[in-house]
Amino acid sequence: MTDSQQPAAFTELVNLAARGLGAGVVDANDELFAEKENLIVAAAAEFRPHTFGHKGQIMDGWETRRRRGAGADQPHPTDDDHDWAIVRLGAAGVIRGVIVDTAHFTGNYPETASVEAASVPGHPSPAELAAAEWTEIVPRTALKGDTAHEFPVDAEQRFTHVRLNIWPDGGVARLRVHGEVVADPRDLDGLTFDLAAQEHGGVATGASDRYFSSPHNLNSLGRAAVMGEGWETRRRRNKDNDWVELDLAGTGEVLAIELDTTHFVANCPGWASVSGRDAATGEWFDLLPRTRLQPDTRHRFRVEPQRPVDGARLNVFPDGGVARLRLTGRLTEAGRAALALRWFNLVPATEADRALIGAGLTESEAASLSAARPIADAATAEAAVAALQPGDTPDGAETSRRRAAIWRLLGV
Repeated sequence: MTDSQQPAAFTELVNLAARGLGAGVVDANDELFAEKENLIVAAAAEFRPHTFGHKGQIMDGWETRRRRGAGADQPHPTDDDHDWAIVRLGAAGVIRGVIVDTAHFTGNYPETASVEAASVPGHPSPAELAAAEWTEIVPRTALKGDTAHEFPVDAEQRFTHVRLNIWPDGGVARLRVHGEVVADPRDLDGLTFDLAAQEHGGVATGASDRYFSSPHNLNSLGRAAVMGEGWETRRRRNKDNDWVELDLAGTGEVLAIELDTTHFVANCPGWASVSGRDAATGEWFDLLPRTRLQPDTRHRFRVEPQRPVDGARLNVFPDGGVARLRLTGRLTEAGRAALALRWFNLVPATEADRALIGAGLTESEAASLSAARPIADAATAEAAVAALQPGDTPDGAETSRRRAAIWRLLGV
């Protein structure tokens, strides 16, 4: 990407393949020259010339050996011969764009590449992933050396893994997979958790300033190891203040707030406040009024549950840096239902069927209901249940059973 080009819009979304979010490179067919794990290193790739190991120049990326075909009678690889690596996403979600970065690979980059994605819940083994159903999200495309290739993705489905394919061989420095986290509602049901966390679907949607570091750091997993892993603004020379707005994982009630200024010593804000966005009206109200902050400190505040919120705004006065913002709370019934319906509409049909059967529907009922997707709201769910194969007892027991099963899974 040249200096005159602007990053694609999808780069403002969460990197689902971030190791800090829990991603991992679970398998590759070859990594003789450079390890597959380098693909998801957070930092940009580096190059140190004339730095040699036992297998040649040390490269900061994933690099495979040179293919030579099947034997002496096939001196060149066939079109079917290629290398691949599988990445488990740190958080499952809808993928909006992929970056295949060949930084510093100039005479050893692949000619072409493609990206596939799959939804395999749980903790699948490499063998189970190999047998999964894969969907092409980036078609086979020519690559250039030392270039960050940006590929928008149009696939309205929740995925848990991606597979990078390269032809015939070579090196890729980094793989980024940007998108929207879609949490499994069964993982959050009945729990209090951080409503703002990236791993559950919280995302920064706007900020007054991101000069020193990204507002996406605010709701990252874990604690910041250094100052650069927080959000920091430039020094203000006017009477305004800096802010970040976030969409929450779902509509919920906030019970506690944590403002962490760890590592920010001489550049901590003097004060901060946190507002909530009313889920019904969209208006903002105080969750935490303007409060004095201390440098290099985790500040914890219990707050009384108020109106349900679906967004939050952190205001810092006048400027400075905050390492983390945590909003501990619980989903409302409506928030849980909306989250569950979105998840249900985006998973593959076989996955939806298994979830419905687990909730109490028969196989035929599950297949009928998953075929009725997308289900927009409770009324649509009610109509879909009513449309299932008749067979009610006079007292409506079958309909009650079906409704109970849908409620257990989707909350509608």
